[in-house]
Amino acid sequence: MAILEILEFPDSRLRTVAKPVKTVDDRIRNLIDDMFETMYDAPGIGLAASQVNVHEQIVVIDVSEDHSEPLVFINPEITVIDSETFEYDEGCLSVPGFYETVTRPQHVKVKALDRNGTAFEMEPKGLLAVCIQHEKDHLLGKLFVDYISPLKRNRIRGKMEKLHKQKSS
Repeated sequence: MAILEILEFPDSRLRTVAKPVKTVDDRIRNLIDDMFETMYDAPGIGLAASQVNVHEQIVVIDVSEDHSEPLVFINPEITVIDSETFEYDEGCLSVPGFYETVTRPQHVKVKALDRNGTAFEMEPKGLLAVCIQHEKDHLLGKLFVDYISPLKRNRIRGKMEKLHKQKSS
């Protein structure tokens, strides 16, 4: 297993729309293992393949405190079950150190394939529902900063660009 590099905002590669996975094979399973290792190391609760510059529809999530509930979503499709929304302070491994309130549906239905290519459905609520929607956005080339005001987004962009310049100096 390996820890992968996480792309950071405003990297344009984060805007690439991911393609569906055609075959779940050892290459995909190895990528999933690397994504979990990367996510846990970061540390985070969700990671989309797009964030590690692999533009395929793969998401890994574990919202447990002790890393005991790893979930894999390949080619996830989300349907809103209850239009009641929920405000949550979201952060992102691609926008480290920043948190903003985002409003999302709190109850969704997800259809996806697991790490073995087996189809499944679930109806998460709360944090897991938010996390799945956040990661699915990555697969569509969208970031949580797209939900906030242009002023806040530009301020975060400026701070991130400044950090990147300091790191490369």
